Amino acid sequence: MTSVFLLGLLLACQTALAQPDPFPQVASSYLVQVNGSPLWEKEAGRRLPPASLTKLMTALLVLDAYRPQAVVTVSRQAARESGARIRLRGGDKFHAEDLLAAMLIGSANDACHALAAHVAGNQEQFVRRMNRRARELGLRDTHFANACGHDADHHYSTARDLAVLANEVLKNSAATGMAAKNEAEISSVDGLRRYRLENKNALIGRYPGALGLKSGYTPKAGKCLIAYAKRGGVEVLLVLLNAPDRWWDASDILDLAFASASRPS
Repeated sequence: MTSVFLLGLLLACQTALAQPDPFPQVASSYLVQVNGSPLWEKEAGRRLPPASLTKLMTALLVLDAYRPQAVVTVSRQAARESGARIRLRGGDKFHAEDLLAAMLIGSANDACHALAAHVAGNQEQFVRRMNRRARELGLRDTHFANACGHDADHHYSTARDLAVLANEVLKNSAATGMAAKNEAEISSVDGLRRYRLENKNALIGRYPGALGLKSGYTPKAGKCLIAYAKRGGVEVLLVLLNAPDRWWDASDILDLAFASASRPS
């Protein structure tokens, strides 16, 4: 009976993926799941730089021992982070939940670095934890070199691995609640420093049903996106790696995925 069940499952997966790819040119690699099952994919096992999609793993580790009101002191190293940031200053103190919001909504690298150092003592120790968790999740084609998603040697993932990571993050309401916000405001513990955050994911507040999860860009990775949307009882997860027109293409892909889910089988 077990062999028959496994054969049936394999055939079902092959049937789902046998559908012609309607978007062969949108990205170097992409994957679509509807209610957790594969619908379309292109080179989903290809190793590519994931840019700030990396921050989903950082968030997962932060949430392992999450204390929202824990006070995090921003180090000088974190304050000097490059790329997307909100210009934190070394020595400033923030609640962990505010830095997590800055990382997930504003994709702030300085907030990301500060959280990594808070959790593990320094970024290097944190990265070791990231790679250990990747192995625990079975992400065989993923390796991290930093917590924020900077281009680096041996920093890569795949659309398939990132879909597994995204589904793990979706189990946590704290992360999903933040990722779905169009904007937010945070402040330092003393209230002297205030920051307004705008979601880097352009689908939030614009695409019906969009609830996250993360966008990213680096020169090497190109434009990347993990989009999660829900309408009624249908959930669609989309991973795009190196997608030049990610917002327009993501909208088209999500539309067709929802339409496919509503068709009678």
